[in-house]
Amino acid sequence: MDSEFVKQVTKTRMFTNRLAVVAGAGRSGLAAARLLHALGATVRIVDENKNITEDILSGLGADAQLMIGPACPEQFKGADVIVVSPGVPVRKIKPMLGDMPERKIISELELASWFADEPMIAITGTNGKTTTTALITHILEHSGRKAFAGANYGTPLSEYILAKGQCDVLVLEVSSFQLQNCHLFRPDVAILLNISANHLDYHLDMDEYVSAKLKIFERQAPDALAILPASMRNELTPAEFTKASVKWFDGINVKEQPNLPGKHNRSNIEAAWLALEKMGLTKEEIQAGIDSFKGKRHRIENLGSVNGVTFINDSKGTNLDAVVAALGSFDGPIRLLLGGVFKGGKVADLIPAMKGKVTEVALFGAGREHFESPLKNDFKISWHDNLEKAVKTLFANSTAGDTILLSPATASFDAYTGYDARGDDFKRIMEELS
Repeated sequence: MDSEFVKQVTKTRMFTNRLAVVAGAGRSGLAAARLLHALGATVRIVDENKNITEDILSGLGADAQLMIGPACPEQFKGADVIVVSPGVPVRKIKPMLGDMPERKIISELELASWFADEPMIAITGTNGKTTTTALITHILEHSGRKAFAGANYGTPLSEYILAKGQCDVLVLEVSSFQLQNCHLFRPDVAILLNISANHLDYHLDMDEYVSAKLKIFERQAPDALAILPASMRNELTPAEFTKASVKWFDGINVKEQPNLPGKHNRSNIEAAWLALEKMGLTKEEIQAGIDSFKGKRHRIENLGSVNGVTFINDSKGTNLDAVVAALGSFDGPIRLLLGGVFKGGKVADLIPAMKGKVTEVALFGAGREHFESPLKNDFKISWHDNLEKAVKTLFANSTAGDTILLSPATASFDAYTGYDARGDDFKRIMEELS
């Protein structure tokens, strides 16, 4: 908070005598609150979680407020701007806002992007965002550039702005939640990896979800680059949503990488390549970075083997398309773990990818009602109240050469704090079997 940038922003007092309401007290919301305070705003944080205390107001000024409880008009009364955290569906609070203009309802990403001067690569899509963000960041750093990786990928952009770290390129993983409340966000390179049914427990419908994703391109300049999946050529008309130049990718001509297996990763690699070419990297620099990349934890991560049975941690596979991608990365026999908080889609769409590879399915935790009926006629299937029981059942039925694949197709919040905790638990269970 003592950087020259913050001193300058504080002196400018952009939001002096303005009330900024931050909906959601997670890391993103609190980062936005600190930036708003630096800009001179009076900050009010609202959240439904009754366990939050006023300790979170530390450093936000004597006028900072905390209002706990279900969303109500009183929480937003008098607001000049509202910052909506990714976990708060905007449609849930809009009825509380009266005739407030859309441009005053923003995401933390939108707010922070106003103060970012560095070249910016933004990556969105249903699957592959984290891997592609990590890959691009690694290649930049391997080539000697300094890169910041953040937004939906760990560190909120507001934290970078407040600290004003010096880097050459911002690499931002951005979600539909963040993009839905962006109005001026304009990356130099924007990548859409893919779109399939996801987060339909958050968005009103697929149309809303797709519209949110496409906002990544909306404000791009004509000299910017939009990178789009060739598989969606018949569905997307770039002239309708961007002024940027357009390149399409399909991964067909990209060679398989040992640390990034599968067709979907060949597409991720090509999208990254196109983005980095735009940033001025040479072919040699890009290839050297790809060759040295080790992959991401929890995304088709090979944990090793026990008695000849291979364990693959794909806990980041939180929707149906991610499971299809994971299945396509391995030969059978596969014993598949599914279960958790289901986010939408047709489970029967998994069957073509499973047939001939999956010999057994173990369901665990929540979501049984979504998976069991569509799959029970084609696969041996069982249900268990937790992951450990499911893994032990599959392992008892396995022989050397089998693969136990955790690619659950769900969010983890029925039993874990996040997909990473679920993946770590899977690793623990495997290690205790050895």
